[in-house]
Amino acid sequence: MESTDPSLDHLGFEEVVRLLDAEGIRRAHAVPLFRWLQTGRRLNFEAPLERWLAARPGVCTEATRVSETPSADGETRKFLLRLADGQEVESVLMGFKGRHTACLSTQVGCAMGCVFCATGQMGFRRHLKVGEIIAQARFLETWLRENHDDRLRNIVMMGMGEPLHNFEATMQALELLTDTRGLGIGAPRVTISTVGHVPGIRKLARHPKRYSLAVSLHGATDEEREPLVPINRRWPLVELMDACREFSEIRNQRVFIAWTLIAGVNDDVAQARRLAELLKGMDVHVNLIPLNPTDGYAPQAPGAGEVLAFQRVLQDAGLPSTIRQRKGIDVGAGCGQLATRSGAL
Repeated sequence: MESTDPSLDHLGFEEVVRLLDAEGIRRAHAVPLFRWLQTGRRLNFEAPLERWLAARPGVCTEATRVSETPSADGETRKFLLRLADGQEVESVLMGFKGRHTACLSTQVGCAMGCVFCATGQMGFRRHLKVGEIIAQARFLETWLRENHDDRLRNIVMMGMGEPLHNFEATMQALELLTDTRGLGIGAPRVTISTVGHVPGIRKLARHPKRYSLAVSLHGATDEEREPLVPINRRWPLVELMDACREFSEIRNQRVFIAWTLIAGVNDDVAQARRLAELLKGMDVHVNLIPLNPTDGYAPQAPGAGEVLAFQRVLQDAGLPSTIRQRKGIDVGAGCGQLATRSGAL
């Protein structure tokens, strides 16, 4: 059945050129049209293009702001966006020294079921389409330009959903987001976060663009990981670590390991030693993330002393690590806190 979706923001530049050519509009108009579709910047539109667009409503995928919540840190802002079918996603804009980073969602909800993650707690509703991923970036870019006279520098696919579960749409969206005729985000400034989707990691290893890979681990044995990350039953650690080594070897690229520290669950030095042994000989950098609170998970983050003791074990084993800067926790914009309560079911 032919699609009735009028949107054009899922199209690559050459597809836009072909579309205009079929409509009898010169190729030169493709440049400002593509830029507008991707960035929201409407510049150098001439009369033929204006007339053509006037007859084609809905060329930009709908993503309507429902709410906007600034963090007390003054650098983080969470947006709830409503899509055309009533479903909603959360996107986050984070400010760092000299740059702004967009945290984008790839699904409504998530099927991975991580017990401490608010998105996992809401379950899976559907994949986002390419245009819906683009619409988030375009919204944040426009907001940033209008409020800070700045542009996006980095993108992290760490919002709602498992990006590698929605592999094709995520890769198509990133192909557009990294196009220099649009937003022009450099591929090395894009990070894709996965909870351990092994087939997706293996496909990403062979993808032509050099995106960074972040793998959420949280447990150093299957027995410790499965209660936290149920997908470990499908792709246990031996398969996951083999896929990470494959990615690193094929790409000659470091893998980032995310470890959410949960008091009394996975924060003691014995677990740190097991993690160090698991990662021995691998080109990795470990990001330690004290647990961010969610309504559906009772345990708490460990104290600063426990976090530092865990990190010291990794350092003594020669593993580089960073204690992740926590941003937007007060407004539910931190890692594992994104979720929606409303929208179509």
